[in-house]
Amino acid sequence: AATKLASAEKLMYFCTDQLGLEQDFEQKQMPDGKLLVDGFLLCIDVSRGMNRNFDDQLKFVSNLYNQLAKTKKPIVVVLTKCDEGVERYIRDAHTFALSKKNLQVVETSARSNVNIDLAFSTLVQLIDKSRGKTKIIPYFEALKQQSQQIAAAKDKYEWLVSRIVKNHNETWSNVNRKMQASPEYQDYVYLEGTQKAKKLFLQHVHRLKQEHIERRRKMYLAMLPQAFEALIPDLDEIDHLSRVKVEKLLETKPDFLKWFIVLEETPWDATSHIDNMENERIPFDLMETQPAEQVYEAHLEKLRNERKRAEMRRAFKENLETSPFITPGKPWEEARSFIMNEDFYMWLEESVYMDIYSKHQKQIIEKAKEEFQELLLEYSELFYELELDAKPSKEKMGVIQDVLGEEQRFKALQKLQAERDALILKHIHFVYHPTKETCPSCPVCVDSKIEHLISSRFIRPSERNQKNLLADSNIDRINLVILGKDGLARELANEIRALCTNDDKYVIEGKMYELSLRPIEGNVRLPVNSFQTPTFQPHGCLCLYNSKESLSYVVESIEKSRESTIGRRDNHLVHLPLTLILVNKRGDTSGETLHSLIQQGQQIASKLQCVFLDPASAGIGYGRNINEKQISQVLKGLLDSKRNLNLVSSTSSIKDLADVDLRIVMCLMCGDPFNADDILLPILQSQ
Repeated sequence: AATKLASAEKLMYFCTDQLGLEQDFEQKQMPDGKLLVDGFLLCIDVSRGMNRNFDDQLKFVSNLYNQLAKTKKPIVVVLTKCDEGVERYIRDAHTFALSKKNLQVVETSARSNVNIDLAFSTLVQLIDKSRGKTKIIPYFEALKQQSQQIAAAKDKYEWLVSRIVKNHNETWSNVNRKMQASPEYQDYVYLEGTQKAKKLFLQHVHRLKQEHIERRRKMYLAMLPQAFEALIPDLDEIDHLSRVKVEKLLETKPDFLKWFIVLEETPWDATSHIDNMENERIPFDLMETQPAEQVYEAHLEKLRNERKRAEMRRAFKENLETSPFITPGKPWEEARSFIMNEDFYMWLEESVYMDIYSKHQKQIIEKAKEEFQELLLEYSELFYELELDAKPSKEKMGVIQDVLGEEQRFKALQKLQAERDALILKHIHFVYHPTKETCPSCPVCVDSKIEHLISSRFIRPSERNQKNLLADSNIDRINLVILGKDGLARELANEIRALCTNDDKYVIEGKMYELSLRPIEGNVRLPVNSFQTPTFQPHGCLCLYNSKESLSYVVESIEKSRESTIGRRDNHLVHLPLTLILVNKRGDTSGETLHSLIQQGQQIASKLQCVFLDPASAGIGYGRNINEKQISQVLKGLLDSKRNLNLVSSTSSIKDLADVDLRIVMCLMCGDPFNADDILLPILQSQ
């Protein structure tokens, strides 16, 4: 209760944290060793103490207060340890304070740092009346405010740590030095202390490390299926082994160290291997973990399922091969009910079976076609009495089908009647135009094989001299423009295409040519109607007309086309071979009109210096379109104009080749065993 103290050479401030470390902190001594006391904090412990009676404490405090009151100095009652306070003790302490005049009470907790500053500031205000009056806040309200303040400061501090610390290898001393000037760090340390700040830092670093380890673990587990696929892809090798034996088996594989690494220390996530970013090999001790075991079981199950699916595919294919219901051309919808069962649906999608079925159908169709071709060869007498143009009538086709109808090889293509009829027509075409291109065995035709042997074993002198001419890849291709308005060009193009094979090939004098048609019926100055394009270089033009208007269109189009190429290097359109053709005009049989159109056509043909064809000159009656004979004549003329540069020079080589072919054919007809080296080489050397 003394108001004047004397204590020379004593420190003004000292706390237990500084014991033994006094020299490390700033030292301030009391001035002259004397100190005047201006006020008192009267502390009452409201917690439940061991071997202590609160009533006795309160009596002692009451006596102490009486002594302090005599000093006339301000007094503030401070209730301490309110974080563990007993409600009755707190109430009794307030009752004691109320019994005294103007005695203020502050509820505090030093451990939670609640209202500590308030206790001192309340006493200072009582000492210095000029200061504003301090509002006293109850403990629990102050604790709530304190908690909110700490939580806000903690959030800001954690944000600061997450922004600065990105690596789990960071140290506290280094990071602490970086954060010293940050207000987020200062506020939190002021409220909670350095140790709690360090604890939060360590928690953040630990979280970063666990996240890093988890990323590495996921990467290793993602690589495991690939490693198993590369090292143990055979089910028979591992199906009967335990996991321990599988691990030993893995170590014996030549590529084991390409996928795995055996660490001296384990477990892998507690070693420095987690930071070795350059080495992505899987730590072998990972195999002992549950996730790795699950990956291995999944690999094993995958191999078993693949084996089962392969067995299902084989069983399904065997069903196809043995089932009498599967015939060439039968749709999947009709065949499915005969060959599918529940086991098939359990293991594979229907699309897989459809793919297998499609491939099987392709095989049996090809086989059926080959056998049908043999059947046609066996009944060759059926095709001797056809017309020379190899176009059988409906009656003749009916006779052929009646004769062959009882044959099983004919019935096998029951579902493919269109293709069967096409094979008959193709066979007829071959009978009357026997070339290697029309041969049913193409491209394994003997003629093709002989030609290949000749070209690979022997070089004729004529080939050396005419190499550039004979190397022209366009010699077997004819590009034809068909010019005519009001549907004339399209009609004729369709008729010509009908005479071609399925792949747009046309036979001229027994040789197959690729025929490309470009029908034009509009303004030729427009790009869409141009005579030539980057991919189409015309070799000739058929000009069609059936009236004065269509004849005028032809003349104007030819003139426009020629004008467009004047002065250009590629002005070959000026010399493009032309054929002017008068075609029938349906519904008009007037002889006077026909005569007039013929005269006009002849005049225009003379002007354009081109060939003129009319129905009378072709030997056909008016009312029919241009026939196959006329088309063949026109195409032959175009082909001759393309070949006129090398016809003469190639005569001798053609004769040589004909001689060689004749001798080879004679050998084959004699029935001798055919050997290229024994028969061809002596012939070629003699040539």
